[in-house]
Amino acid sequence: MNILDKIIARKKEEVIDAKSQVSVLQLEQAEFFERKPISVKQRLLLLNHVGIIAEHKRKSPSKGIINDQLSVEFITQGYTNAGAACLSILTDTDFFGGSKEDLIKARKANPDTPILRKDFIIDEYQILEAKAWGADVILLIAANLETSQLKALAKFAKSLHLDVLMEVHDKAELLANLDENIDLIGVNNRNLKTFEVSIDTSLQLANYIPNEYVKIAESGINTAQEIVILQQAGFKGFLIGESFMKTTNPGEALGRLIKEIFQ
Repeated sequence: MNILDKIIARKKEEVIDAKSQVSVLQLEQAEFFERKPISVKQRLLLLNHVGIIAEHKRKSPSKGIINDQLSVEFITQGYTNAGAACLSILTDTDFFGGSKEDLIKARKANPDTPILRKDFIIDEYQILEAKAWGADVILLIAANLETSQLKALAKFAKSLHLDVLMEVHDKAELLANLDENIDLIGVNNRNLKTFEVSIDTSLQLANYIPNEYVKIAESGINTAQEIVILQQAGFKGFLIGESFMKTTNPGEALGRLIKEIFQ
């Protein structure tokens, strides 16, 4: 069993447990459920500068602890002040050290910045959670969903006015899952089965992504030069977390990167 299989097996257990503790009605009565989401797609299309999706990530299965010493508020407000187009908040606990509280804290600290719930979504209930916790966009990973399941989840998310980011790793996943309810297509440069990383994955898939979708490059992006190369290939958004989180001030690290891009 590879790491992705282990994560999904655990996620199925988590969803069952969560449903037993918090009802759909309780989610619908949560503080942020009636909040109008911010469209990440529109924000990225309208931006006059680089669209960094800055991530809060304490740890990962491949790297272990990255940074668990700084508060969510400090990190995410730093990102927002530095010019992040969107925040990505890991809510998986066992493998990435995140939680729903992280997303809620980020929402309260950054009321006008769109937030991605970064998790392994396999059930409509998790999309209701995302809405209740204050997310604006959800992630659907093609590698762990059947095509019919992915499209059904995307349709459900759109019914809640959430944007949908579909993550792919290769051409087959991309072409099999294109759908009108998807807003953004992210190419994960990290192979979820081996955790090897290369931005060549994004560059190879760029021309296969139809123009109606906003192109997002994910993982393994560390330098301004890499972002410029990806921009030239048509990418509008860049999901970056680890290189920021390894520093003592992730917001300042993001600010330096943005400045380098325009030098």
